[in-house]
Amino acid sequence: MVSPVTVVKSEGPKLVPFFKATCVYFVLWLPTSSPSWFSALIKCLPIFCLWVFLLAHGFTFLCAHSSARKILAGLIFSALGDAFLIWQEQGYFVHGLLMFAITHILYSSAFGMKPVNVRAGLVITAVSFLCYILLYPYLSGPFTYLVAVYIALIGFMGWRAIAGLQLANDLWTWTKLSACLGAVLFMVSDLTIAVNKFCFPVPHSRAIIMATYYAAQMLIALSAVECQDVEVARKRT
Repeated sequence: MVSPVTVVKSEGPKLVPFFKATCVYFVLWLPTSSPSWFSALIKCLPIFCLWVFLLAHGFTFLCAHSSARKILAGLIFSALGDAFLIWQEQGYFVHGLLMFAITHILYSSAFGMKPVNVRAGLVITAVSFLCYILLYPYLSGPFTYLVAVYIALIGFMGWRAIAGLQLANDLWTWTKLSACLGAVLFMVSDLTIAVNKFCFPVPHSRAIIMATYYAAQMLIALSAVECQDVEVARKRT
């Protein structure tokens, strides 16, 4: 297993632009009431930095590992979703929802279907069902089924991420843990969006949504680099 110290030394410097871009977003804190291409750029900038983070591992690495390519593709669709959500009050919320639905499909595929972990699947199914029951009275029109489909997709993504974390069998790796935490934070972020939009105002909702979202995307991007770090560790031993 690759040690956390090795991870920090090898991946930390590549994430510096992401942390700087995230700080820029929170420092500027541009008002959502006046959407613009500049505000879209500032919001998407941390995700662009995660593109660069994965590309920095080299095209050979990306070509050799389909999971890394799928996560990169997911980050691309995430940026498109972020841009659409800047103009959600102008009618682009569904477009953003679609982009993130595709993101979750790509992430699910990247995490894979093994191990199955039925128990984790049942827990996520129950949580997803409860979330939909909470939201259902506030939904109307196409959102009644669009939100149901979206919850199913993000729940499936969460299941596949959590299933890979085999703590009981001591088969976990730091990247599996990263994927698991990233998926959970993504679900927290999206649930906050849904409650704030459809049910009732959530105090400090924007800060909660964006902090958990950026952390989730960073952790999921980190989960793509296990293969390279294993190779590095082997060369050093």
